[in-house]
Amino acid sequence: MFSGSIVALITPFKADGEVDFDGLQKLVEYHVEAGTDGIVAVGTTGESATLTIEEHVKVVNKTVEFADGRIPVIAGTGANATHEAVTFSKLLADSGIAGFLSVTPYYNKPTQEGLFLHYKAIAEASDVPLILYNVPGRTAVDMQPETVARLSKLDNIVALKDATGDLERIAIHRELCGEDFILLSGDDATGLDFVKLGGNGVISVTNNIAAKDMADMFHLASEGKYEEAEAINQRLMTLHKNLFIEASPIPVKWAAQKLGLIEEGGLRLPLTTLSEKSQPIVEQALTDAHIY
Repeated sequence: MFSGSIVALITPFKADGEVDFDGLQKLVEYHVEAGTDGIVAVGTTGESATLTIEEHVKVVNKTVEFADGRIPVIAGTGANATHEAVTFSKLLADSGIAGFLSVTPYYNKPTQEGLFLHYKAIAEASDVPLILYNVPGRTAVDMQPETVARLSKLDNIVALKDATGDLERIAIHRELCGEDFILLSGDDATGLDFVKLGGNGVISVTNNIAAKDMADMFHLASEGKYEEAEAINQRLMTLHKNLFIEASPIPVKWAAQKLGLIEEGGLRLPLTTLSEKSQPIVEQALTDAHIY
């Protein structure tokens, strides 16, 4: 259902700060042509935190329209209020998306039982497959494997995006959740190792600007050709790391504009454009990756 190289897609803006839907269509075409295995629309990288609900829904719907059945689209629907996450799920349930990606509630630091009840409510709100998303570095809450295991038994909860970078969790999750539960990395630097150890793929920031390389790498890995996949991974490694030199998606948006993938690299406050001191570092990473 969900595997390989899935992009956590950036949301392009015009110079006036409005969503650039022509630019969005070009990005979708870029990923279709590159062989990307799926698109996450309006996740963290898509600046979900600073889009209005109306914009959020429209960007997802337009991404589905532009994809036109050629590539699965997953909607980012995370919120730190359960009722809001449920509302997103209901608003997007009939949009043609392949799944929801829902980050753990951030800032309010729920207990493990709170996390279980939060996701249970979302799963019961629609029939769309749900991907759990654990990224404690951003949310200040860490969903434990035992909680993931409880949730994996519920209808519609089919996958976990694990951005902890803790590779030891793969075997734990696999044992607790079973062979059919989908495990996706949310950490580009360890994504290939994640798949080598039994994961199914990655939801990637790097994919925004190195889509064909990322698709090729994970397709090779799926065929057991790890040596060839690792050669690509090592070429991209500086990029994997330096796209997080400032809070994502600041560096990747700057890089996407540099490569001509988007016309404007602007972000919405409180995020700001990549600082002058970081720009040469990201530019060098693009050069090292042989994509600039």
